[in-house]
Amino acid sequence: MEFLYNIFTVLHFVGWAIVLGGYLASLRTPGLYRGVFHGAATALVAGILMVGVAEVGGLWEDPDDAPSMAKIGVKLAVALVITVLAFVAKRQGRKGDNGTGAVTPGLKHTIGALTLVNIVVAVFW
Repeated sequence: MEFLYNIFTVLHFVGWAIVLGGYLASLRTPGLYRGVFHGAATALVAGILMVGVAEVGGLWEDPDDAPSMAKIGVKLAVALVITVLAFVAKRQGRKGDNGTGAVTPGLKHTIGALTLVNIVVAVFW
C-alpha cells in the first residue's frame, strides 16, 4: 500500500506542477494553457486517492502521524475550486488556437493564487 500511496503522491505533485507551470508560462499571454485543467484534475483525483489509500492501508496507524482532516478538507475545497475555474478557463479559451484563447485575467490569476495557497497549506499546516 505504501508503494501505491507514493505513486499517487508523485501524480499529485506532477499535477500541481502542471497547474503552476502552465499559469506561470501563460503570464505574458492573454490565454491559459489547457493543460492547466488536466493538471488540476490529476492533482485532485490523486489527492483523493492518496487519502483513501492511506486510510484503508493503515499508513496512519499512529494518530500523531495522520494529517489533520481539517487540512485535507481545506485542500480538497481549494483543489475543487481550482479545477472548476480551470475548466471554465479552458472553455473560454476554446475560441483561440489550440485552446489557448484569451481568458479573463481575474480568472487566470485566481487559479494561480489558489494554487499557491494550496501549496502553502500543504507545507505549513
